[in-house]
Amino acid sequence: MARYKPRVRESMLLLPVVLSEQIVPGSFAFALDYLVDRELDLQALDARFKNDITGASAFDPRVMLKIVLLAYSQGLISSRSIAAACARNVQFMTISGDSQPSHAHIAKFVASLSEQIQPLFSQVLMSCDAQGLIGRDMFAIDGVKLPSNASKERSGTHEELSHRAERLDKAADKILALHQAQDKAGAQEPLEAKRQARVEALRQEAARTREFVAKNPKRLNSKDQELKSNITDPDSAKMATNKGVIQGYAAQAAVDSANQIIIAADVVGSGSEQSMLAPMIEQAKPWSDENTLVTADAGYHSDANVQRLHDSSTPGLIADNQMRKRDERFADQDKHKAKPDPLSCKQPTGETPEDKHFRPKDFRFNDDNTATCPAGQVLTSRGRIHTTASGQPYQTYIAKATDCGSCALRQRCIKSRGQDDQREVSRGRQLSRFLPKAPDLTDPSERMRQAIDSPRGRQLYSQRIGTVEPVFANLRHNKRLNRLNYRGQAKVRTQWSLYCMVHNIEKLSRVGFGSTGVQ
Repeated sequence: MARYKPRVRESMLLLPVVLSEQIVPGSFAFALDYLVDRELDLQALDARFKNDITGASAFDPRVMLKIVLLAYSQGLISSRSIAAACARNVQFMTISGDSQPSHAHIAKFVASLSEQIQPLFSQVLMSCDAQGLIGRDMFAIDGVKLPSNASKERSGTHEELSHRAERLDKAADKILALHQAQDKAGAQEPLEAKRQARVEALRQEAARTREFVAKNPKRLNSKDQELKSNITDPDSAKMATNKGVIQGYAAQAAVDSANQIIIAADVVGSGSEQSMLAPMIEQAKPWSDENTLVTADAGYHSDANVQRLHDSSTPGLIADNQMRKRDERFADQDKHKAKPDPLSCKQPTGETPEDKHFRPKDFRFNDDNTATCPAGQVLTSRGRIHTTASGQPYQTYIAKATDCGSCALRQRCIKSRGQDDQREVSRGRQLSRFLPKAPDLTDPSERMRQAIDSPRGRQLYSQRIGTVEPVFANLRHNKRLNRLNYRGQAKVRTQWSLYCMVHNIEKLSRVGFGSTGVQ
């Protein structure tokens, strides 16, 4: 049998390591080190320290920025895991000069960047632009919903929160009542420490909830409807996602289509993203020109937003909720809805497909002012176009009473009004088909629909998803950004902007930024 040299992993070795040789040109760490030391202006961070003569020495903000960005690039998000990497990981030792800041210093540094994060973000974009990574042809705006460091159970309207405080007090009273009942039964024992701690926790949570309701005004939307507030993070909001309801923020990004550079980043504590279209366009304006096309999905569509684009002469394609219904490429998508669902039955209780009444979509409309019913009978129209009070045109079709009287599908086509109603026998099915309104080309929203439905508009808009979604996939999957671990919109915006900076620096590293011959 062959013999091999032994492998030992348990022993500790003292190896000579030259830290300056641990950062390889062309890597993310190399581009980050070059960018922070030679490209970024961090005088605003230096101005925060006034320990020139007296006071303890501070950690260099350049070192702290490198540590945080390198950690985010490797999927380390908590300050404790970053501090551990600084003590054990050779690459982190190199990038930090073996300074080893504590987790408290790291968390405090990120939280304190709220005012400087936007200038830093812009400076990174300047380096990207100098390398020719920003094309300015199309910007795709989209958002991703991320949970934050907030308790979903501590969220509700002021009335719901007050009711929750009452339930917490009742739960504490119930524990005390149970103990008193045991005392009366003869068990003269003090309230055990675990139950006592539980009672105190319930009382404190109830008092904290009432204090929040008393000190904080109600959150209202544009329609003066009250929104749910959260006690742990009032700026966050409950949001529905495809994986359930989360308590967090909608992180926004505007991405350039040339090389997927993030040119604008922000967060909003609301599930509705309509209000973020204008701020994102304004933030991206320094990196655009007069021909830059802005694209966004239906979550950003509103008549006010479209009007604002028109007034500012900003080229844009903003989808509306009916875009796919107007697209003939999706005309056959309803056939998939008829397939059985292996997980659940989506039919309403007590109703089967055989019980449903026929609707206009079940009829076939012909070019000769006739329509064909599901039974194959013909309905005729005089060709006259009527108009509703709101200006919606429609055309009426009528079937012969003799055709409907003996039809086997009559019960599904004509609703019965009673056995004694003779009119049911003397009339056939009457059907109205609503026709599309004549387009009003003076309306910006109508012009937007015309533009996005055109072949050129569809071709341009189809590039949106391939521009912005890979960016979110990189941040959420590759960088493992599955939640935001700060509270408050300012701190959350800082963390999201840092992650977007990581994405952009990664793009710089791929073009050899900082290596020999590239400046």
